[in-house]
Amino acid sequence: MTAVTTDAPPESSLAGAYPPRRSVVAWLFFDWACQPFFTLITTFVFAPYFAARLAANPAEGQALWGYATGLAGLTIALASPVLGAIADASGPKKPWIAAFGAMMALASAALWWAAPGVPFAVPLALVAFAIGTIGAEFATVFNNSMMPRLVPPEKLGRLSGTGWATGYVGGLISLVVTLGLLAGSPETGRTLMGLVPLFGLDPVTAAGDRAAGPLTALWFVVFVMPMFLLTPDVPATGASLREAAGRGVRALANTIAHARRHGAVMRFLLANMVYQDGLVALFAFGGIYAAGVFGWGTIEIGIFGILLTITGTIGAFVGGRLDDAIGSKPVILGALGVLITCCIGILSLSSDRVLFIVPAEPPQPADGLYASLPEKVYLGLGLLIGLVAGPMQAASRSLLVRLAPEGRAGEFFGLFALSGKVTSFLAPTMVAVATQASGTQTAGLAVLVLFFGSGAVILAGVNQRT
Repeated sequence: MTAVTTDAPPESSLAGAYPPRRSVVAWLFFDWACQPFFTLITTFVFAPYFAARLAANPAEGQALWGYATGLAGLTIALASPVLGAIADASGPKKPWIAAFGAMMALASAALWWAAPGVPFAVPLALVAFAIGTIGAEFATVFNNSMMPRLVPPEKLGRLSGTGWATGYVGGLISLVVTLGLLAGSPETGRTLMGLVPLFGLDPVTAAGDRAAGPLTALWFVVFVMPMFLLTPDVPATGASLREAAGRGVRALANTIAHARRHGAVMRFLLANMVYQDGLVALFAFGGIYAAGVFGWGTIEIGIFGILLTITGTIGAFVGGRLDDAIGSKPVILGALGVLITCCIGILSLSSDRVLFIVPAEPPQPADGLYASLPEKVYLGLGLLIGLVAGPMQAASRSLLVRLAPEGRAGEFFGLFALSGKVTSFLAPTMVAVATQASGTQTAGLAVLVLFFGSGAVILAGVNQRT
């Protein structure tokens, strides 16, 4: 069976023909535009609101959120490599980004109607979250596949790291807007900045928390426009959708059938499958865990998110430069070691103990922000997670670009998304099952150490080329 090719020129033919700097800057705005979905909805605002205000109790909320995350991950796993191969065969990536970006935006906006006391609020929130996740992840697949045409190979690490850092800054600003202007405390009726919420958003009905959905949608539509207007797309191959589908699927089948030809790529994708699964679960349940174990509300979780995003931005900038200096693989392995340590540290915490056995005073409502020792330790571990998560994901993206065969970036980014999502239903589902079976949130997170450790062992055997 011979390799199936497309009419698109290989990346190597692009030397000296990269677009101007403004086109690259415009491409970075995709990460800025998309990040609020993960910051506001997946992690720091809507997910804790769902567990604390919509679900019957935090443990049940964590379980339901895990099942929704798992269903979205399974859908992405099944479809993304095929879609990536089709996009390679047809050429342009922007139509795909527009379609899936619209899916994410519409689903995010629908979260506004998931209000306390509304009979359909729980299923609406779960379905909209799953659809939004699918849209965001698929749009990211096609955005990532544009990278080889933007900068030379020796600058891919910096481009990827800058993209992640740009996204973190966008997420940080959107979080500050939400907490400072929209989401008020039910106790005081004021936002984090001491203001009455804008637009008459009622803290009693968690209107500010729910407004994170429409804000995410509007943010994406506005800030993704520079990429569409200024970043050149991949030229069309002239193939019809049917021809592109057939060609793309055959190319994908050929890639899988001849995986031994790209042993380093396939081993990396396997490692990525394992550790990304753990990272998805870690971020999906971080805010929910804090809400249930420490009783944190929107303000506490939001400030935590702001601090974590700051460390994530710093980490992504530094990590991108480390990537170009020492290579993607050492950056990823170092980050995994930190994540394993942090997970063990989180598992050792409860509201009244640290390090499993050391007693500590539990948090009290009048003590102020993060007053108890367990809260301080959780805060510190979270900031450390933020510091290494960005570099790990950015280095993973650039490592794939370096390892993938020329001219097939979209196809392999489809496999990259597959490897990151093929078992992404597994970790959240295992967390959900363990949480539901034990009735405690801590037991649900114990599986993450295994995922990060196994991913590190597999990655250690990858031979990176520069």
